[in-house]
Amino acid sequence: MPLRPLLPAFLLSSLLASTAHAEPLDLSNAVIVSPASFEGPSRKAVEVLAEEIEARSGLRLKVVHAWPKNHVPVIAVATSQTLADWPVPHAQKPESLPAEGFRIAALPEENALAIVGNDPRGVLFGVGRLLRELRCERGRITLPALFSTTSAPRQPLRGHQLGYRPKTNSYDAWDLPQWDRYIRDLALFGANAIELVPPRTDDDALSPHFPRPPLEMMVGMSRICDTYGLDVWIWFPVMDPIDVDPSKTDALLNEWHGVLRQLPRVDAVFVPGGDPGHIAPKPLFAFLEKATGVLHQSHPKAALWLSPQGFNAPLMDEFLALVKAEPPWLTGLVFGPQVRVNLPELRKAVPSRYPIRGYPDITHNRQCQHPVPDWDLAYAVTEGREAVNPRPFAQAALVKAYADDTLGFISYSEGCNDDVNKIIWSALGWDPAADVVDILRQYTRVFLNDPVPDRFAQALLALERNWSGSLLANTGVETTLAQLQDLERSATPELLRNWRFQQALYRAYYDAYLRDRLIHETALEARAKDALRQAPRLGSTLAMNRATAILQYALTEPASPDRRARVFELAEALFQSIRMQLSKPKYQAIDPERGANLDTIDTPLNNRLWLRSQFALIRTLPTEPERLEALHSILTRDDPGPGGFYDDLGDPGRSPHLLRDPSPTADPLFARAPFQGFALREEWPTAWRQYAHTFHDAPLLMRYDGLDPSARYTLRVTYAGDSPKARMRLVADGLVIHNLLPKPDPIRPVEFPIPPEATADGRLTLQWNQEPGRGGNGRGNQVAEVWLIRRSP
Repeated sequence: MPLRPLLPAFLLSSLLASTAHAEPLDLSNAVIVSPASFEGPSRKAVEVLAEEIEARSGLRLKVVHAWPKNHVPVIAVATSQTLADWPVPHAQKPESLPAEGFRIAALPEENALAIVGNDPRGVLFGVGRLLRELRCERGRITLPALFSTTSAPRQPLRGHQLGYRPKTNSYDAWDLPQWDRYIRDLALFGANAIELVPPRTDDDALSPHFPRPPLEMMVGMSRICDTYGLDVWIWFPVMDPIDVDPSKTDALLNEWHGVLRQLPRVDAVFVPGGDPGHIAPKPLFAFLEKATGVLHQSHPKAALWLSPQGFNAPLMDEFLALVKAEPPWLTGLVFGPQVRVNLPELRKAVPSRYPIRGYPDITHNRQCQHPVPDWDLAYAVTEGREAVNPRPFAQAALVKAYADDTLGFISYSEGCNDDVNKIIWSALGWDPAADVVDILRQYTRVFLNDPVPDRFAQALLALERNWSGSLLANTGVETTLAQLQDLERSATPELLRNWRFQQALYRAYYDAYLRDRLIHETALEARAKDALRQAPRLGSTLAMNRATAILQYALTEPASPDRRARVFELAEALFQSIRMQLSKPKYQAIDPERGANLDTIDTPLNNRLWLRSQFALIRTLPTEPERLEALHSILTRDDPGPGGFYDDLGDPGRSPHLLRDPSPTADPLFARAPFQGFALREEWPTAWRQYAHTFHDAPLLMRYDGLDPSARYTLRVTYAGDSPKARMRLVADGLVIHNLLPKPDPIRPVEFPIPPEATADGRLTLQWNQEPGRGGNGRGNQVAEVWLIRRSP
């Protein structure tokens, strides 16, 4: 029996028909009707619909190929092509939709719901959209009354890199069923591409967590993507120095062939110019022309894309000149981390025939392409680069910043810590006008099966707010934990085992425990300094002994041991549920910087270690007056004296003279905006462990007003940072204070006189620039603290 035609109401004329008090459509007893001709991704989409409904409701809807004779509810799934062949009386042929588009309509007259995709992918994305709207509970499935939508993607490319390699914080422990589950999850929110990594990269060859050899897993993941009809990209860095040793070229081409020929599906290969790779453009282009031929032996229609990551200015010029020659093997360019020109400039610099793909780093929080702005030092040195990082509104701003100059994106991810961010990018890549909070509600409905999705959605937003501004002052951190604890107390066993819920709990407990520690250790340091102020009366030795004993309370009387214990419990739960490796000794993570922030949870949050080292030096001084003077210097280290100014540039609350124009809000790609950086040196004072910096050639600026025109000023500055070999130049009101200067080693403050003509008008502008044209990560223009000291006229 042929599939019953959908009524003209679905086609256009009556989609908006409704009643004021329509009841939700009850699909609990529905059947799924689809054409028998469905195969491949279309058939897979129907399977996904049935399987996902069963997982959420316990009801397995029957899939049939003929409209039922009785009036049971129907979910009809079709493509525009099959719909056009149905004998619909008095109906026009359905209007064509763009690629991947779909229509969903509830048809109350027929007790039916219809999903019609423009193509097989449209069917899959229509199914995903429906699943995001269905209200499922055990034994019941409903849809809001007369729900209907017609939708097609704004960006043609929406994907994520899923790298099976040791570097990641969880992926290296996943087997094929887990990959199938996660790839499906991303597709439900509109992702249409997955990027794989080859067996040989800049990682270790093996991981203790690997369930399969890398190439075997790569083949399996390629096959999974193909079953869903998703594009398969390969991130394929050139790992051998063929510019230095061309004899390695043939072996490298053979390696490419050996990998690519085994993959069932490859749609594109992306070669990064650096990070890793670092091959000069001319030999790189020559190699890639040959590599494209190798690619086409096994995948004739596959495209080759290239990024200029890591190039310095001369190599960037060489790269752009080669692109302007329009090599026919090149399909498009990729804008990713360590590209020294900003995205709009890159778009203007390359021929229009080459599209640009975004490669946004959505997984890292610091020392990265898109750092968390104004992040508190306490978070940076403990939770670190790959903490669980839902940043919905920040990611939405990035999606907007990329949109005009790219055809879409495949994000850079190193684990499941950025899961929420992937969903935000996928959904907004499809529809930039979608409401971020509603996306989070859909996320909660689909993945947590929560009938009241706003509660968890708001908790995810609260986690983002936890990371905004001073942790010490952020009382909302406690509220965030309380909200999630309320959900935890009422959670079902199934929800408590859900890794997405566990991640949110882990972050909330970690944040709150960290704030408790920060309050405690800040107070201890204040008490220790009070003890040091008594040194002229008590003597230096006794004062230092008392201060040391007070600081040790951080260890002997720690803050909130119950919350710390809960963090460890949740880390174990996450290892069991998703193989998240939050500790190197406990879970064989590769490094604390790769998500293992359980190992850094007790990093000192005050100057305890620095003070201890200073006390050791002071005790060696031969006389009491010298020891007292040294203690006084510690207590007054940030005092610029009368008429002077002090800025801790890494602390937004203590850097009033740092120019923040443009702001991170106005410049989310940090083309020119200054931002916070962090150095992981526990023995340094906190002011050296945080600093302001800019990317590449952007200047770092400070401005002073209201200076005494008759006074002389001296500048004292600390050049810290994570790029110790970088050199900087300082100019004051156009006058060179110092030319390119290496950072002191060891780090220490240095002083420079300010020419009186620079302050003669009562104003002063300071401008730092790093060595122009540097490549790599672009970080080097880094200033930790600045004193402007007024001298006598």
